[in-house]
Amino acid sequence: MRTTPAGATIPEVTHHRAEVNGTTLHYVTAGAGGTPILLVHGFPETWWAFHRLIPLLAAHHRVYAVDLRGFGDSDNGPGPYDSATAAEDLHQLIEHLGVGPVHLTGQDIAGATVFRLATTYPDDVLSLTAIETGLPGFGMEVLADITHGGVWYIGVLAAPGIPELLLTGREHEFLGEFLFPAFTTIPGAVTEADIAEFARCYARPNGWRGATGLYRSMLHEAPEIIALAQSPGLTAPVLAIGGSFTLTTMTQATTSEVSAVSLDGVGHYVALEAPEELAETIIEFTNHRDPVLLRH
Repeated sequence: MRTTPAGATIPEVTHHRAEVNGTTLHYVTAGAGGTPILLVHGFPETWWAFHRLIPLLAAHHRVYAVDLRGFGDSDNGPGPYDSATAAEDLHQLIEHLGVGPVHLTGQDIAGATVFRLATTYPDDVLSLTAIETGLPGFGMEVLADITHGGVWYIGVLAAPGIPELLLTGREHEFLGEFLFPAFTTIPGAVTEADIAEFARCYARPNGWRGATGLYRSMLHEAPEIIALAQSPGLTAPVLAIGGSFTLTTMTQATTSEVSAVSLDGVGHYVALEAPEELAETIIEFTNHRDPVLLRH
């Protein structure tokens, strides 16, 4: 169902809502030709994380960017918010749209979600691009261990009721004065308008449910992710973009082909900081693994 945007938008996309798996997901689409790409954001993001990337990809692909359940303008009512549920949401969204298989792109805390989708529903996925992401069971839990270089806010997000207690009314300050500056390398890449749009979504009633659900599941789902990596395993070709942590994770978690690209001087929020370089990288990778192009 096409809908009117609730927040910021760009001329190249249209906004839609789809009822899947007991929730309603908001997503945007762009482009009219080529194989489909599904973009899945991380934290503290929404589909807006890709608003500079989408027009560049849409010249070659049909592009879909989704707000995961509990994020952005997707519904955030009572229910489960773990990565297994989010992966099932994406599977049903792909079925609803009738666009599978897709070139799947996930970043940051979406890693477990896209990995589950690619292993559980391999027919949904042509390739997987992992941007600045890790996996539970393959070292990501270390990020929650502040005694060994982890970050404090993961514990805050994973603790029931604490994000609402500490961050309600402070969404803009938390994102704009701490989180984005701490993990961004290119000055000015994340604008005041970007921060305002992300903060708008987290300031909704129950606006932290998506983030808290994924961080909580990260802390206990390692055995499930390891089991999926072993059987059925990840068979789709993988592109790892970002630091060595992403490449090491994906190499350990799959026996399929893994390509790697490191974008020099770019921080954690690659799609906001270096959209042109990222688009070129993704297009080159997908072109070499696109069944339509390979037939010609």
